[in-house]
Amino acid sequence: MTSSLLFASEGFGLNLNVFETNIINLAVVIFGLYKFLPNFLGGMLERRRSAILSDLKDAEDRLDEASTALSQAKEELSSAEQKATKIRNDGKTRAEAIRLETEKRTVEEMARIKQGAASDLNAEASRVTAQLRREAARLAIEKALATLPAKLDERAQTNFLNQSIKNMSKD
Repeated sequence: MTSSLLFASEGFGLNLNVFETNIINLAVVIFGLYKFLPNFLGGMLERRRSAILSDLKDAEDRLDEASTALSQAKEELSSAEQKATKIRNDGKTRAEAIRLETEKRTVEEMARIKQGAASDLNAEASRVTAQLRREAARLAIEKALATLPAKLDERAQTNFLNQSIKNMSKD
């Protein structure tokens, strides 16, 4: 064994015995790795590379779709905000128109009620006036009838009755 070690006395030696050092086995293993590993490992790396590229492509596609969806959602939000503002403004305008219409109807109804009250008051005043006239005429007639016999003698009463009958027959 000492013959196969070179420079063994210096601390580092090189063993040139092929069977002891297992160089042939190492050469066979290295050759096998060199021959078969690139195909096996290369195929695995290529498949992994393809999977990563496919995942990146899918991620980019999803990002594009998400960006498009985000843009569309922003447009829809803007449109919805515009519609909401328009609806709010239309509602305020409609509420103001309803309020004005209600006020107008209230004023008209109050005027109609006031007119009705004035009309009722005038009608009642006319009725009371007519009743007072009838009562005054009745009292005047009663007083005249009460005082007339004392003032008229027999001949004047006969003339008065004849005159009244003539006046009635002419009509």
